[in-house]
Amino acid sequence: MDAKARNALTKLLEAGNRATAGVRSTPPALTRSQLADYQATRSLADKEAFEAAMKAARAEGAVALTWEKGLGEEGFIQRVELIDLDALAKLLGVETAASRLERAAAQLADLLTGFPVLTDVLARWASLKKVRTYGPEDAQDWADAARVIQFMTSARENRAVDEPIREVSARLFKDSKRIEKLAAPVDVLLTGDVDAEPREAHDVWQEIGLFREEQPVRMAGRVIVARTRVTEILDEPYGAFSAPSVIGLASQPKLVMTIENQTTFHSEARRRCDEDILLIYTAGMPTPAWRAMYGRLLKGLPPEMPVYHFGDIDEGGFRIAAILALDAQSAGHILQPWKMHPDDVPEERRVEASKHTLERIQRFASAAGWDELGREVAKAGFTVEQEALR
Repeated sequence: MDAKARNALTKLLEAGNRATAGVRSTPPALTRSQLADYQATRSLADKEAFEAAMKAARAEGAVALTWEKGLGEEGFIQRVELIDLDALAKLLGVETAASRLERAAAQLADLLTGFPVLTDVLARWASLKKVRTYGPEDAQDWADAARVIQFMTSARENRAVDEPIREVSARLFKDSKRIEKLAAPVDVLLTGDVDAEPREAHDVWQEIGLFREEQPVRMAGRVIVARTRVTEILDEPYGAFSAPSVIGLASQPKLVMTIENQTTFHSEARRRCDEDILLIYTAGMPTPAWRAMYGRLLKGLPPEMPVYHFGDIDEGGFRIAAILALDAQSAGHILQPWKMHPDDVPEERRVEASKHTLERIQRFASAAGWDELGREVAKAGFTVEQEALR
C-alpha cells in the first residue's frame, strides 16, 4: 500500500477508535487539510498510488470517498469518511482498540475478584488512556504481576521469609529478570488505585517479600535483643540482624519507635542509642519477614508500652503506618504517630499536595486509627518527606 495512503488511513482508524471509545464526538473523516500532502503532489504516479489505496478501502466497505465537484475521479479526493472500522482495521492488518480491549478483558477476567483495581485499569483502557504507560496490549504483564503477588502471598502463609527476586522469577517464569520488569503493574495491584503515586521498585518488592540484596533489620537503643544464637545488648549506635534471627527482647524499653527513612534512623540512633528505648528502621515499606519480627517483639511487651511510628507525611508514609498499625494491633498494642502532625512541619518545607493524594492520606490515616490526624493533614493540604524535618 502507498505509504501516504497508509498513514492517512491509520489516522482515520485512530479517529474511529476514539469515536467508538466515546472520546470523539464528530464522525471520523479525513478532510482537505488532512489530505494536503496528497493534493499537493505533482506526480501522477504518486496521485494514482494514493487513490488506488483509497479505492481499495472503499471496495472493502471501509470508507466513502468524496471527489472534486465536476471532475469526478479525474480530480482529487476531497474527503474520506469512515464507514466500517473493523473493515479498515482488517485492510491495514491491525486490530481495533475495541478488539484489543476485548482480548485484554478476557485475559484478566479471572483476576477481577482478587484484584478489583483491574476494573479501573480496563476502564482507563476503554477510554484509550494508559495506566503507567501500559495499554491493553500489555495485559499479559498484568496477569504475570498478579501471579507474582499470589505466589508470594501463598508463600508468606507457610513461612515469613523474604526471597531473592531473581530466584522467584526463574521459578515462576523461567526468566530470572521477568519480575523486575513488572514493578509498575505490581505496584498498582498492591495499592488498589490507578492514580496512586508511583513508588520505587525497591518498596514494591519489599512489600511482598522480594529482594535483590537482602537487607538486615537495623535497631538502636539500650535494649537487650534475643536472637537465635546470641542474646546481647545492641551495639552503639545500632545493631543489624537478619529478621528471622530476632526472637524477642530480653529487656523492657520505655518505648518502641519505628522509623521509615534511613537518614532519620541513623540520626536518631546516634542521638538516642544510650536511652532505654527501641528504634527500628523499616527501610521504607517493611517486608513480611520484618513484620513478623515486629510482631514477635511487640507480643513480648506489656500493652501499655508506648509504640510510635515516625514516617513521611505523604501517601506512602501513611500507607506504611496503616500496615504497622495492623501489626501492632495484632500484638495487643496501639500505634501512635510521632512528629507527623502539620504543626510539626515548618511552612517553608511543605509541598502542596493534590486532592487525590490528600484523600488517600486520609484513608490510610483512618486505617491506622489516626482519623483526626488524617483530617488535619488533609486540611493543611501538603506533604513532606521525613528527612526535611531534621
